[in-house]
Amino acid sequence: SGAAARNAALQLLRHGVNDVAIVTDRWNAGTSYNAGSDKQTYYKLALAGDADSALELARDLRAGGSMHGDIALCEALGSARAFFNLVELGVPFPHDRHGGYPGYRTDNDRRGRATSAGPLTSRLMCERLGAELERRGVRVFDRHQVVALLTRTGAGEEEAVCGAVAVDKEGVNEQDFGLVVFNARNVMLATGGPGGMYRDSVYPQSQRGSTGMALRAGAVAHNLTESQFGIASVGFRWNLSGSYQQVIPRYVSTGGEGGEEDEFLNPHFPDPGTLASAIFRKGYEWPFDAGRVANHGSSLIDLLVHREIRAGRRVFLDFTRNPGGGEGVGPFALEGLDEEAREYLRRSGALGPTPIARLMALNEPAVALFRDHGTDLAREPLEIAVCAQHNNGGLRAGPWWESSLPHLFPVGEVCGTHGVRRPGGAALNAGQVGGARAALFIARRYPQDPPGVEDFAPEVAVQVEECLGFCRRTLGKGEEGGTLTPAQVIAQVQERMSRAAAHVRDPGLVSREAGAARALLHRLPAALRVGDARALTTAFWAADLCLAHRVYLEAIRAYLDAGGRSRGSVLVLDPEGELPSPTLEDEWRFSRNAPGAPVDERILEVWLDPGDEVGTRWVPVRPVPEEGGWFEEVWREHREDRVVR
Repeated sequence: SGAAARNAALQLLRHGVNDVAIVTDRWNAGTSYNAGSDKQTYYKLALAGDADSALELARDLRAGGSMHGDIALCEALGSARAFFNLVELGVPFPHDRHGGYPGYRTDNDRRGRATSAGPLTSRLMCERLGAELERRGVRVFDRHQVVALLTRTGAGEEEAVCGAVAVDKEGVNEQDFGLVVFNARNVMLATGGPGGMYRDSVYPQSQRGSTGMALRAGAVAHNLTESQFGIASVGFRWNLSGSYQQVIPRYVSTGGEGGEEDEFLNPHFPDPGTLASAIFRKGYEWPFDAGRVANHGSSLIDLLVHREIRAGRRVFLDFTRNPGGGEGVGPFALEGLDEEAREYLRRSGALGPTPIARLMALNEPAVALFRDHGTDLAREPLEIAVCAQHNNGGLRAGPWWESSLPHLFPVGEVCGTHGVRRPGGAALNAGQVGGARAALFIARRYPQDPPGVEDFAPEVAVQVEECLGFCRRTLGKGEEGGTLTPAQVIAQVQERMSRAAAHVRDPGLVSREAGAARALLHRLPAALRVGDARALTTAFWAADLCLAHRVYLEAIRAYLDAGGRSRGSVLVLDPEGELPSPTLEDEWRFSRNAPGAPVDERILEVWLDPGDEVGTRWVPVRPVPEEGGWFEEVWREHREDRVVR
């Protein structure tokens, strides 16, 4: 029920598809409603100043690596329409007196296409989309956790999705465990990324994901190797990009119990100006980037934060004092910044004597947000870590956002349309465009009613019985002396992923942990147990997460076995590689992909075979289509209904 789901439902209604229901674990849960940053970014076609073009935007999106060109073109061409839909619904994106929507530069962006409605952009999107759905009377099955997708095979047809099974949380104690079966012609899966898969995560606690469920049904995924990681607060989970870095806070670490304060970045930078400029650039180069580690790049900061925490210390951002000393003392000076940083702060009127003074001038709502969640940045430090932030991969989808399983349409983060390095905010645009394209395709090609219950029930009976069997078995007695609770499974998954599959990856460790993930998944049916039916929903989630992390680790292993090395938001360790900084130990040596490396010219697709084995294949990256758009030809195809195909 996030921004992608709500828009998809609204677009269906606009195309005349009125038999629509939203099934959600909890309305207003998940990432869209509960995540953001200093000024959460929506990335779109430039709509002010110098001219932009959809073709140029598509080429820039694809240039991030491992993104199909036709998908990039769809996201670019649909950008303005999706954006103005939100504007008309009331999302308060800022515009100038002439009607232009000026932009700013975000991470992996060279054109300044980003815009924002503030720290809670995606929440505002949810609210306005939700109000329109309420006005139209869309039915919402709240507190219904979908736990399985149903498939059927018609005469002479390939297997297709035909519905879903959910647990009604209000009825889980009933004899049927609250299972509810949905008979549907089409399923739009908009359940977000696998937020619970990492211990160190900035995803809101309510964002769990359901990628495992789709893999179990037979959907193909791709680019699962490509996640984004960035510095975030660890109490109240929040991305610390943009203004939080551009005001140049002090980075400090302490012992595990406090005390032993150390400005640990200082020995790794040649002078205060270089350090301060790197912190500033962290604002719009925010996610950890293996290409920005060497030569005192902004991502060296992330690596040093990770190194400090791995040594058992705690790391904080301190907005009360400048780096390098107390107020009014020490070597820090704004004059020591590089020209870009000085000019940005000057034009923004943010030249105050301390980071908090500069932040209040640059972005007061960013300060208020933490104050509302119990932290006064003017008085106390903010504990941080390098956290999982977004999965750029996910389920494979075509230009109409249909998955490898007919009638299943993944939209939003669960759909892996992004490649290695997407511009910040591009995911919000992709979710809106994807839902609109999927809705149009359904309206034009799959508008039929679902089959009657008398035909539907026999085809899915075995699959529904499997869900009932899971409930009965999980509530029963487990293997002697070896039962696992859902919490134990989840903890194992999160610890394994943060250790082996986060922003620093050791090929040997990945291989060992992939084997351990396979063993855990095979053990689960005999070992996973709960003592109360109310815990069954968590058990379903633990099983889904366990399956997903098994496939993710196998994808990462396949990438490394194919010669893949550091790229995007991942540093691959290599004892024969280069040092990120001459001040670091040899264990941090890493290597990068060479120009033209085969893994950069292809995309890794993965799926689940019978017996829970993982299949893989490499496919070429499709180019951006160079269609001329000859009007008479397009008009003819439109009249003959040959566009949506």
